[in-house]
Amino acid sequence: MELQTVIGLEVHVELNTRTKMFCGCRNEFGVAPNSRVCPVCLGLPGTLPVINKKAIEKHLMASLSLNCTIAPFSRFHRKNYFYPDMTKNFQTSQYDLPLGEHGFLIVKTSAGEKKIGITRIHLEEDAGKSIHGGTADSISDSDYTLLDYNRAGVPLLEIVSEPDMNSPEEAFLYLTQLKKILQWLQISDCKMEEGSLRCDANISLRPKGQTALGVKTEIKNVNSFRAVRKALEYEEQRQRELLIKGERIVQETRGWEEDKNITVSMRSKESAHDYRYFPEPDLVPLTIGEDIINEIKTRIPELPEVMAERFVNQYGIPPYDSEILTSDRATAHFFEDTAKITSDPKQVSNWLMGDISAYLNENQLQIHQTPLTPSSLAKMIKLIKDGIISGKIAKDLIYELLKHGGEPEKILKEKGWTQLSSEDELLKIINKVLSDNPDALEGYLRKGKEGMKNFFVGQVMKATRGKANPALLNTLLTRELDRLKKTTVNND
Repeated sequence: MELQTVIGLEVHVELNTRTKMFCGCRNEFGVAPNSRVCPVCLGLPGTLPVINKKAIEKHLMASLSLNCTIAPFSRFHRKNYFYPDMTKNFQTSQYDLPLGEHGFLIVKTSAGEKKIGITRIHLEEDAGKSIHGGTADSISDSDYTLLDYNRAGVPLLEIVSEPDMNSPEEAFLYLTQLKKILQWLQISDCKMEEGSLRCDANISLRPKGQTALGVKTEIKNVNSFRAVRKALEYEEQRQRELLIKGERIVQETRGWEEDKNITVSMRSKESAHDYRYFPEPDLVPLTIGEDIINEIKTRIPELPEVMAERFVNQYGIPPYDSEILTSDRATAHFFEDTAKITSDPKQVSNWLMGDISAYLNENQLQIHQTPLTPSSLAKMIKLIKDGIISGKIAKDLIYELLKHGGEPEKILKEKGWTQLSSEDELLKIINKVLSDNPDALEGYLRKGKEGMKNFFVGQVMKATRGKANPALLNTLLTRELDRLKKTTVNND
């Protein structure tokens, strides 16, 4: 029996508003436990929530960028459940009337582009954080549990996909593209390690060609996109083996155990009616007019896929370069700002993807967090093109610009990094290198060891501490070796 994998994802994204969803408490990560709480987000009797307008605006930006239809009328519901991380015993969420519906996202797979539907995007408040003590990782088995309500009430987007993904790899690509767009919009930092982006994955298998979905399981406790892919791969194989043996799949929630690379059963899966949804009586419904939608559209920047295509057409860089450069909004804008003032956009791309990227990754920085400017990078590229500095000097120079900033020409003067371009001076050094290495020279002249030429280049560069003009060095060295070879032939 040939089986088809069906995957749907539920992604929760914390919005980076200044305050929480329904109160004035600061929305901050990493502060002292329970230091960002108030009677409203703690659900104390007599308190009334107020909707955060900025959260609605950020929701609309995400929904429009993900091709959703915006509902003209929406409202919040109470999702009733008991758990210590939600002191009110209900979560304020949206149920039957979400703000955004029927969207989609395009991902590029090895087989081509694939359209993945987005069922809905709705707003809700986040829960607090439970910290289980002892060796256990669940509240039922722990020695004790500590509760931090700083996160309770933080505005949370829930983005629910259609079950359109047919492999763990497609799920990985969907998450990567979704995160890229949300960060591009600057509505969330999407840091999974801090919990600002979380993902639950639903997976089932069915006979190929069958339209009805199989019995699904939901996977929780995944803390990276890589872990999502690995958990789905494991669960896909587990379900496949059960179905091949004729056994039944149980609808349940399973947890991912990273250290063991397995999923384990947590509980049977709840249905929506278990939550006893009813309209939130303390909040008025939302009405979103066309004027609001049109105003939000003006705030949405050129999206990465559109910008990537434009970069190829406008600046003539390869599609691969363009894709890398638009993976981050700050880098994309830095490239364009530099490309506009230099005659060689490809060199800008090379430096951004090479030495600059390596420095940023090593120091866990983004390019706007460094003193490097488009102007200084453009000037450095011109210095290389004009033959004033070598590639070796440029690597030292870009490090200085990234670390301390400044004007390239001034740095070169202060460091004494000006390229050696004097023909007479360079010829003296070449002749000294040749005379200091008679065996290598003999190998080149009499034994045809052409590779010795690269050796001589290296020795000259070493002698000049990388300052020799590469083009001039190659010309002079070739001329000198040809002269010596003719002399040797004549003498023989």
